[in-house]
Amino acid sequence: MLDIDSSGGADQSESNRVLVAVCTLNEAENIVPLVREILQQVPSADILIVDDQSPDGTAELVKTHYGSNPRVHLVVREYQRGLGGAIRLAMQQSVDRGDNFFMNLDGDFSHDPAQLPRLLEQAVEHPKVDVVIGSRYAKGGKIIGWPMHRKWMSRLVNRFAITCLRLPVSDCSGSMRCYRVSCLKRVGVENLRINGYAVLEEILLKLVQQGSELMEVPITFTERQRGKSKLTLREAIRSCSQMIRLSIQR
Repeated sequence: MLDIDSSGGADQSESNRVLVAVCTLNEAENIVPLVREILQQVPSADILIVDDQSPDGTAELVKTHYGSNPRVHLVVREYQRGLGGAIRLAMQQSVDRGDNFFMNLDGDFSHDPAQLPRLLEQAVEHPKVDVVIGSRYAKGGKIIGWPMHRKWMSRLVNRFAITCLRLPVSDCSGSMRCYRVSCLKRVGVENLRINGYAVLEEILLKLVQQGSELMEVPITFTERQRGKSKLTLREAIRSCSQMIRLSIQR
């Protein structure tokens, strides 16, 4: 595990500390411009890159371009892979730092960093809301560039999760979110178990079970232009089986 700098950025207000996390595997073509854009869009935030030892040199690019920037932090998971574990690590870092808000987005520009300020604004303006979800399926949300089979697969996974876990949202599988860190501390990040994509539903289920209020903000999701997607039919089936287990355990 490598941590460039675990201290908080000097720009952050004590009353509004924000950590933006990006979990990466082979995002060398996207990571440098993505971090630059996040720094511009959320100037009060620190950024944490959690990289699963990408063979394409993603972590090395972060060190080369942002190693001297006190707002950019890097953790390399040398012997582990999986979105669930990476998100848990990032969340725990945010809890340990004492942040107020934890934000997450994909590392391939499918989530436009320009949409982050709106999620954060809604979280600040609605103190009773624990999670603001960037939703592709709320009114006004859209998906650009996906083939029809990918849209149907995403819709089916979302509908399955909403029905199976009784989640009060329209988009429970998207990772662009803004969490109130106090709610993550209350749930206990160590209580999350799933390593795959279904961790996104697991988090919402845990929060709903504790009475958290959720809000959705419509976003535009754009298919990646560079690199290869990690979401496959096999992973979608695996996610559904994990959600069945979650529903049985609830």
